[in-house]
Amino acid sequence: MSYELFIRSSSQEVDFALLKDGKLIELHKEEEDTKFAVGDIYLAKIRKTVPGLNAAFVNVGYEKDAFLHYHDLGPKVLSLLKFVKRVSTGKLKEYSLKDFPFEKEIDKNGGINNALKSNQSILVQIVKEPISTKGPRISSELSIAGRYIVLVPFSDRVSVSQKIESKEEKDRLIRLIKSIRPKGFGVIIRTVAEGRKVAELDRDLQNLTDRWMAMCKKLQRAHHPSKVLSELDRGASILRDIFNDSFSAIHIDDETLYLQIKDYVQEIAPKQENIVKLYDSKVPIFEKFGIERQIKTSFGKTVSGSKGAYLVIEHTEAMHVIDVNSGNRSNKSKNQEETALEVNLIAASEVARQLRLRDMGGIIVVDFIDMGNATNRKKLFNHLRDEMKDDRAKHKILPPSKFGLIQITRQRVRPEMNIKTAEENPNTGDNGEIEAPILVVQKITEELERLFKKDYKKITLNTHPFIAAFLTKGFPSVRTKWFMKHKKWVNIQPRDAYTYLEYHFLDKDGNQIK
Repeated sequence: MSYELFIRSSSQEVDFALLKDGKLIELHKEEEDTKFAVGDIYLAKIRKTVPGLNAAFVNVGYEKDAFLHYHDLGPKVLSLLKFVKRVSTGKLKEYSLKDFPFEKEIDKNGGINNALKSNQSILVQIVKEPISTKGPRISSELSIAGRYIVLVPFSDRVSVSQKIESKEEKDRLIRLIKSIRPKGFGVIIRTVAEGRKVAELDRDLQNLTDRWMAMCKKLQRAHHPSKVLSELDRGASILRDIFNDSFSAIHIDDETLYLQIKDYVQEIAPKQENIVKLYDSKVPIFEKFGIERQIKTSFGKTVSGSKGAYLVIEHTEAMHVIDVNSGNRSNKSKNQEETALEVNLIAASEVARQLRLRDMGGIIVVDFIDMGNATNRKKLFNHLRDEMKDDRAKHKILPPSKFGLIQITRQRVRPEMNIKTAEENPNTGDNGEIEAPILVVQKITEELERLFKKDYKKITLNTHPFIAAFLTKGFPSVRTKWFMKHKKWVNIQPRDAYTYLEYHFLDKDGNQIK
C-alpha cells in the first residue's frame, strides 16, 4: 500500500490530490479567501440565546450567525468564560492554567440560559464549515490538534485513540503523557503516537502549548469577532493527520509551497524529507500524472467500476442514494448469488472511495444487489467496514436490511466536493450539456473489454469524427493500446451523421452488435 500526494497551486487556490496505489481517494481545494475552516478558533460574542432550541446564536463574522448547542459547550464552559473575561480585561497575565481556579462543571442536562448570556465574550471553535444556507457550527469545548496528540484546555482527562488496539501500548502512552502533561490541560493521544518515544510526544506537546500561549496574547487586543488561532493550511493538516511510512512521494508545482511542505515534513519525519519533490514542467502536474483523467471519470452521476459494475449516485435534499448495477457483462460464476456477491464487493470498495473523494456527508443509502445468503450479506458488510477504516470522517454503517439496503451516516464538516463533468454540447442546434469526451472514450473501452471476452473475430467501431480522431491520433494511440493489450485490431470509421455521443459496434458481417 503506497500513498502519494500531489499539490497543484494557482493564484487563487490550491488543489490537493491523495492517491492510494495510484488511485485517487481524496481531493481537497483550499481557496485564498476561505474565512472559516474546521479547527479555527474565534473570539466571538453571544448574539442571543434560544431556550426552545437549547442553543445560542453567536456572531463570528459570517453573514449568518453560528449555531452553538448546549451539548457543544463542554462541561468547563464557565471556567472558559471566566478566563476569557479576565484575559481580555488585562487582569490575568498568566495563561498556563496551572494556578487558574476552575469553576464547577455545568449540568449535562441543563438549559442554555443557565450557562450563557447575551453579549458575553466567548472563545469558540469551528466544527462544521458554512454549508448551503446554514452558518458555521461551533463548539466552545476547544481542542488544538498536533501530530501525535490533541491538547484540550480546561480539562484533566487523558484518553487514547480506540484504533490503538494493544492494551500495553495504551497504558505506556497514558503513563508517558501523565508525566509531561501541564496542569489544567487534557490530552487525547492520536493513533500515530503508537510506538513513539517520550521526547517526540513532549516536543509535540510543547508546540501546542506555545500555540495556546500565542493565542491568549491576542485576546486583550482582539476585537469582536476575530480569528485568534488558525488551523494549519490544508496541505499541512492532511500530512499531520495521515502522514506515515507508506507515503512514497509528495509532488508540488509551486516553489514557495514546496519549501513550506519540505520544512513541515522535516519537522514531523526527518527521514522522509527526500520524498518531497518540486515538479517543474510545462505539462500541468495533474495532467502529467493522470489525475485530471481520474477526476473527470470519478465525479458524475454514473461511476464505472471494474468488471463492468457501475454506481449511480443521486443527491437529494435529505440524503444521498447510491444504486449498484452489475452492468451487461459475461460472468464465469456458477450462479446468480456468486455474481451478486462479486459485484457487491467491487461496488463496496468504490462506494468507500466515493464517500472520501466527494466528501459526502449526512445519510447515505446504498442499494446493493439482493443476496439470499446471510453469510454473503455479512461478508459484504464486513468488507465495506474494512474499506472505510481509513476514512478520517466519523461514520457509522448499519448491517444490510431485508431489502439489501445498507445505511451509512458520515460526518459532514465542509461543503461536498462537486466537480462538473458535463460540457457544452458541440452539436449544432442541440442545447444543454453532455458528458465530457473522456467519459465517452471510457465507456467505449469498457464495452470493448466485454466484446473481446465474447471472442468476436472482427470489430468495427462507428463514431463521431471528433471521437474517432481522439482514438486514432498519436503514438501510442488509444486503439494501439487496445491492440497491445488484447491482440485484436479495431477498425474505426468516422461518421459525420452521428451526434457527439453516438457510437455503434459492428461485427465482421457489418451487423450492429447489441
